[in-house]
Amino acid sequence: MTLKSTLLGRTYTFSSVKEVLAKANEQKSGDVLAGLAAESELERVAAKEALSRMTLNTLRENPAVPYEEDEVTRINQDALNETVYNGIKNWTVADFREWILDCDTEEKDLLRVSAGLTAEMIAAVTKLMSNLDLVYAASKMRVPARCNTTIGLPGTLSARLQPNHTTDNVDGITASVLEGLTYGCGDALIGLNPVNDAVSSVTEVLKRLDDIKNNYGIPTQICVLAHITTQIEAVRQGAPADLIFQSVAGSEKGNRAFGFSRETVIEAHELLRKHGTSAGPNVLYFETGQGSELSSESHHGSDQVTMEARCYAFCREFSPFLVNTVVGFIGPEYLYDSRQVVRAGLEDHFMGKLSGLPMGCDCCYTNHMMADQNDLENLSLLLASAGVNYIISVPASDDVMLNYQSNAYHDITAIRAALNLRPIREFELWLEKMGITENGRLSKHAGDPSFLLGKKA
Repeated sequence: MTLKSTLLGRTYTFSSVKEVLAKANEQKSGDVLAGLAAESELERVAAKEALSRMTLNTLRENPAVPYEEDEVTRINQDALNETVYNGIKNWTVADFREWILDCDTEEKDLLRVSAGLTAEMIAAVTKLMSNLDLVYAASKMRVPARCNTTIGLPGTLSARLQPNHTTDNVDGITASVLEGLTYGCGDALIGLNPVNDAVSSVTEVLKRLDDIKNNYGIPTQICVLAHITTQIEAVRQGAPADLIFQSVAGSEKGNRAFGFSRETVIEAHELLRKHGTSAGPNVLYFETGQGSELSSESHHGSDQVTMEARCYAFCREFSPFLVNTVVGFIGPEYLYDSRQVVRAGLEDHFMGKLSGLPMGCDCCYTNHMMADQNDLENLSLLLASAGVNYIISVPASDDVMLNYQSNAYHDITAIRAALNLRPIREFELWLEKMGITENGRLSKHAGDPSFLLGKKA
């Protein structure tokens, strides 16, 4: 295959679809580190021009990892709706972009076409979009899901309440949960990243979260984000769990580096449907993040946006309740500064939505990145405008266990107020019942966890 573009009298020749995809990507430090990035802005534009002329059929026939070698590729290819695919396979990527952005293309059209798309097609069109394109296109799509409550309905912005603790002390966790609740957070999930991955410790935290949920009658979900195998064993031993979680990669090799496979997820899903504490039917939670495949040498020579799109192809196989990218957590080796973090967050959200997933985001950064709190707040507002299902929230923007910065509990309230968004309806009614909100506004008890002590449902 010969792929060429001529700009300003110079012809750029690309050796493969994979090279075009990589060099058409907006600059990311991870692609530079991997030796995949365009060497100049002109080469980047040339790659975008070559990509714009490529057909969706060509992208299907050239997956980032060969079908025979990778279960993520097989999952993606085998699940395709062939009727939908045959109706669009001769579109160019430029045609596809124009169709997505056309004001006559509606949510039902986008979600129908989603069934005929491979991850590489979704990644390709993302690379031709501006930031505003990504916000506008994503805002057209709502992808709800149901566990105990329904997330992602129009007019809502939900929050995962993340009460991480440096020693997994359940009383410290409880205090953080109660504080977050007084700010109206936790309707998406009350979910903790544990320090200790032992089954006994995970079980102890799950039982405390379950007690909080039931004692206060909170319409929400709980989860402890230990390794998937630890959670499976905890549930087998009787621990309460509404969801089972796992971080995922865009290749089979990457997932095996994380210590699981498709069969592990199937086992978790079947276990929760029989012994979980939620109503379902959506009982899984996945996290992703650009650059994870490069960090485990499982990117197969592909750029990080393309590999991220493949994460979503894997996720949609299992109809999860929650999916979110942790957009700045891995560090400057993969996303160097605020510009790259904002771009990645908008890309990931759009790609997740176009993959048919109930998409959220952890808008975050590490302290050795060229980013600050203003940058992640900008990203949060952009994503809320784009219809993100939920955003992760932590005490005072500072996760003391994971040692990174994210949105504060009170940020969620400010974003909802600025954009006229609400929590999940059942949760909003609970907030009013408990006196946390009054007529849709936070009461004077916001930020005071002692207010909830001694209260009952």
